[in-house]
Amino acid sequence: MLSYLLFIATVGGIYGLLALSLNLIWGGAGMVNLGLAGFFAVGAYASGLLTTAGQGPILAGWMVALVAGGFAGLIVTLSTTRLREDYLAIVTLGFAEVVRLVAANEIWLTRGTDGISGIPGPWKSALGQNFNSAYFLIVIAALLVVFVVVRRIDRSPYGRALRAIREDAQVAQVAGKPVLRFKTEAFTLSAAIAGLAGALYGHFTSYIAPDLFLPLITVYIFLAVASGGTGRPAGALLGAYLVMALLESSRFFVEWIPGTTAVQRAALKELLIAVALILVLRLKPSGVLPERIPPAPRPVTGARS
Repeated sequence: MLSYLLFIATVGGIYGLLALSLNLIWGGAGMVNLGLAGFFAVGAYASGLLTTAGQGPILAGWMVALVAGGFAGLIVTLSTTRLREDYLAIVTLGFAEVVRLVAANEIWLTRGTDGISGIPGPWKSALGQNFNSAYFLIVIAALLVVFVVVRRIDRSPYGRALRAIREDAQVAQVAGKPVLRFKTEAFTLSAAIAGLAGALYGHFTSYIAPDLFLPLITVYIFLAVASGGTGRPAGALLGAYLVMALLESSRFFVEWIPGTTAVQRAALKELLIAVALILVLRLKPSGVLPERIPPAPRPVTGARS
């Protein structure tokens, strides 16, 4: 039972990283990323391929995942600079599907649908049964670091500029804000966080395959951010664990329904997730922890003569 709870808590922390990634651009700059699963996969494969090939330690794999995710985000963002903002959602969705298809078909690189197994975990052989506990602490440490960074961004003048772009990019540009640069930087950082989450997931499960990075992951993270509170990092974290609890509880709930096959139970589980998303958007559109706009600092007045 303890191992199961540690597994759920660890995966919930990884989902928390994805929620912080999405919240940074969706809640911050108003950019919709429907390809979150793609950046998640890029980080997982980058770290998994590096470490299983014996070309570097696990920490180096995590750093490579950060860079690979950020670089992929930069390319995707720059490719949409001449398009309307809503096309970003379409491009990112297509990007995620391209990543999944490449992972499934380029057998020489990704081993295709067989996936990559034997991805090493930090001190896994030495820790033995204590590996899950130790890895949970690693994930929580990474989650706290990212949370602090994202929270500082949210409360800084940079974060206020992102929110201004979210509300009206044209007005922000008239006010002298470099809108394109702000969007590119935010999206690149967001994609890098998603890449790190993918690397942590791969080294935790020791196995990755294309079928693990379906667009449904993006739906889960959108549900997490929407239910926790769009635009608030603490809400994103809360929403990630709420979604994790919903996923696991629905798994047990559908098992109690008599006369259903495994395929029907899987469909019922996804139906419950869809109903939950509709209810959240209908009843609690601002989330459990609504966004709180921090007050702008007061201007410093000069000393009187």
